[in-house]
Amino acid sequence: MNYKETLYFIAKCLTISLEAKNRQEIEKQLKSTSIDWDAVVKVSTAHYVFPALYCNLKHADFLQYLPQELVSYMEHITDINRERNKQIILQANELNNVLLANNIRPIFLKGTGNLLVGIYEDIGERMVGDIDFLVSKKKFFRTIEILKNNSYRKEENQNEYSTRNRHYTRLVKKEHIAAVEIHKEITLEKYTNEFNYSFVNKDSQLINGISVLSYANKLNLSIIANQINDNGFYYKTMALRNAYDVFLMSKKTNAKDAVNKLDKLSYHLNCFLAACFEVFNKVDSLTYNSTTKTASYLGVFNSQFNNKETTNKRFKRIKIYLDIKLRLNIILKSIINKEYRVWLFDLLTDKNWWKRKLVQLGIKHKITK
Repeated sequence: MNYKETLYFIAKCLTISLEAKNRQEIEKQLKSTSIDWDAVVKVSTAHYVFPALYCNLKHADFLQYLPQELVSYMEHITDINRERNKQIILQANELNNVLLANNIRPIFLKGTGNLLVGIYEDIGERMVGDIDFLVSKKKFFRTIEILKNNSYRKEENQNEYSTRNRHYTRLVKKEHIAAVEIHKEITLEKYTNEFNYSFVNKDSQLINGISVLSYANKLNLSIIANQINDNGFYYKTMALRNAYDVFLMSKKTNAKDAVNKLDKLSYHLNCFLAACFEVFNKVDSLTYNSTTKTASYLGVFNSQFNNKETTNKRFKRIKIYLDIKLRLNIILKSIINKEYRVWLFDLLTDKNWWKRKLVQLGIKHKITK
């Protein structure tokens, strides 16, 4: 199995609990084809869907087709992840109660928000890093103060917060499993007038006393996190964890209608939806707006699997372009915005920042205090 075959196999497996056609095709493949399970483990782990893969195969009663040693390993990893997610849910509830007591209602985002709304059949499916939540700009700094007063501290070796950032520096608390990111924005600055706290708050859901995004905005944010915030649109890549969330949300809301509600972002989101439609084997709930632009996007998306060397060269060119674009943007804003000038000066005179940068460049092996 090459990379594309492995990726598409994993993606189809992620749908077998809800898609009868894919379930039949996967069972046939498991019975008649030699699966490169080492490749499946490697790719599913890289995409943070290894536990979700196990849960779907288990639900379909397909574990019988897998090597027993692999089944045991998958079960072990999923059990660990399930216990971690239980702790994350408890921590999120604790955060919610603390903030509600201070007249602040956070909106929980991403993986944590999905766990809280019960989108997964098994909470062990979703691998979650931080606990992300959104508050209004008006209550942003008050929220930070409250968490610090409740023993949350800045994680070591993190950059100082700047108002140019979407969220505050990651906060951690002893004997609590996850770091916390307090957001005042949820996408890049050029799109904040369209997708922001006011927009998502008006139709947010209240589940057991906790606010989460509507299913449509959950779907949109899952795409935005990959396409916009992580530059997936430029690279024409897909993070299966985000794609799997989009697939699940498409069973709760009309995916095409959700992305069409946005203006400047709709094209970028529609392209990701088109890629999901292809990778998940043309699932009806992932139907998208088919245009010449999306066809062109899919052409590049699919071509990346044909020649690894060519794709790597394209990625390098894109990275150089994005790095130059970012630096020019910072310089321009520093010229016209005093706040940016102060931030840039503080950054460039921060010894710890230089140490971290030298580590990133491979010049230093570790950060010394």
